[in-house]
Amino acid sequence: MQHGLSIAQRNACLGCHAIDRKLVGPSFQQVASRYKGNAQAEAMLERKVKDGGSGVWGMIPMPAHPAMSDADIRTVVEWVLAGAPSK
Repeated sequence: MQHGLSIAQRNACLGCHAIDRKLVGPSFQQVASRYKGNAQAEAMLERKVKDGGSGVWGMIPMPAHPAMSDADIRTVVEWVLAGAPSK
């Protein structure tokens, strides 16, 4: 799971998101809590990271990340949905 954190750091995710508190966007733990038990969450969040979007967590849009590989996006999303563990 540490790999998810390192990918998030390399792609500036921590500029808007923190693990356990709201910054510009929701914390990773808030995201995990909101989507816990949602079978569609992984696919939906992968699209959100790739394409960006707005309106789910407030008015500030999440930028698209078209340069991130699908594998890196999947790893980060799995890490976030697992509660963004630091170990």
